[in-house]
Amino acid sequence: MELPQVMEQKSFVIVGDTLNEEKYASKIKRAMMEHGYQVQCVGKELRSINDVSGEIDIIDLCVRADKGLALLQECQKAFKSVVIQPGASSEALVQYLNEHNIPYIDGCLLVGLKLYQSQ
Repeated sequence: MELPQVMEQKSFVIVGDTLNEEKYASKIKRAMMEHGYQVQCVGKELRSINDVSGEIDIIDLCVRADKGLALLQECQKAFKSVVIQPGASSEALVQYLNEHNIPYIDGCLLVGLKLYQSQ
């Protein structure tokens, strides 16, 4: 799945500090909601991806790679793809995603909104 296809999805989980307006996770959350996406947040709002209600299309990682990896390893919910924001990647994270055949892209949802707004 590439960024245009990611932006066609509807249900996003933003993983990061979405309560601190200075953090990118918060900026992404606000922008996605303003464009009509369904957004739930893990980190400061929910503790686990497993706590998310309903279906998940995309998990957006805006946290340290080790924290994102731990959350993905414990995740029991189905989802379509992972977006790894700049600065949130590591060899261990990418290795885990590849070993488990989890689709992912290195990208930025804010760029996706500018280029491929769904609404």
